[in-house]
Amino acid sequence: MSDIIENIGSSLIQHGTYNNRIYLMKLDTGDLPDIIPEMDQLAEQRGYSKIFAKVPADSRVAFEAKGYIKEAGVPGYYSGKKEALFMCKYFSEHRQEDTQAEDDRIITTARGKAGDIMKPELPEGFLIRICTEADVPAMAEIYAEVFPTYPFPIQDPAYLKETMEDNVVYFAVENEGNIVALSSCEIDFENRNAEMTDFATLPQFRGMGLSTYLLSKMETEMNKKGILIFYTIARAASYGMNTVFARLGYEFTGKLVQNTNISGNLENMNVWYKRI
Repeated sequence: MSDIIENIGSSLIQHGTYNNRIYLMKLDTGDLPDIIPEMDQLAEQRGYSKIFAKVPADSRVAFEAKGYIKEAGVPGYYSGKKEALFMCKYFSEHRQEDTQAEDDRIITTARGKAGDIMKPELPEGFLIRICTEADVPAMAEIYAEVFPTYPFPIQDPAYLKETMEDNVVYFAVENEGNIVALSSCEIDFENRNAEMTDFATLPQFRGMGLSTYLLSKMETEMNKKGILIFYTIARAASYGMNTVFARLGYEFTGKLVQNTNISGNLENMNVWYKRI
């Protein structure tokens, strides 16, 4: 079961045992400073081992004073003018341990691929398009096959439909009438940014660079909507996805330690961003 999403004051959080954390998804600065001890108290009551907070850079001091550290950031997140920081607080030494030594090699290798763009056209017989409501059942099946667990319920058709009607644009690669790869843009229209996320490719179609083609198409469509900043929170252990973002000019800003439950384990996540 996925974690729940609710409000503390006017701020939006996600929390639960699924990711064993609280994620402050959207901070209303009017809730400062009270929201910080409220989240700490909730974490202690529920036994969560991490709080992960996305906050404006000018809130950094308030969070640091309560034991939070910066793990990554997205420059220009707020309408291209102000940086968002990912501030984290740990409630167990084990959760704070970064045991994935391979992550650094993956980042170094991915950065070495910057500008190494693939052929501009998709392989013959493939096309990319924006998903519609009619695609939802097939989308849910693909996400369920690719991700046994995921931080948001993308395997649930109702969730896909709801987000599609709100602020998420889903993209599909199609081959012979069947969807074989997916991704999404979660758009923050107020702050003119988009999270490039939810990449999934069926096993038999991997190694063809479909995620790179998807990301390029996503950027084109987001440009049309006036989006200024693109970012992602990618699995640190995924050489492929980190390389995709490096190739298209994204900059690495930091690693979130044991942050997200994907495929049954808490994984480190890398933050990349790109300014248009």
